[in-house]
Amino acid sequence: PEPGDLIEIKRGVYEHWALYLGDGYVIHVTSEDEGISPLSAGSEVLLTKKAKVKKQLLKDVVGTDDWEVNNKYDHSRTPFPVKKIIKRAESYIDREVPYDVLCKNCEHFVTMLRYGEGVSDQVSN
Repeated sequence: PEPGDLIEIKRGVYEHWALYLGDGYVIHVTSEDEGISPLSAGSEVLLTKKAKVKKQLLKDVVGTDDWEVNNKYDHSRTPFPVKKIIKRAESYIDREVPYDVLCKNCEHFVTMLRYGEGVSDQVSN
């Protein structure tokens, strides 16, 4: 992946999303509970109203799940320049953010960083 790319992680019945920062690291929304592993974070976050933005190694977030670069909205939206995407992303690290599976989920978060607008077709399918 390249810095600024959206990473789609297949978690079985849903997808978890992260944004690639470079040097093996991603930023993503995960549970506030420090005791919850990144592998279960996506499902745990579904049950909460707040989440934490974390910078973690892609390999640790993905574990054994399949993943791919998926900048699927580039055809309909213009991404910010990479430096701006990374700067925006880094400003959120370790911050608590509101979370709602329908309107403020992990895909909304990373698309907001890349395009300036949170988008998720995962919840409309």
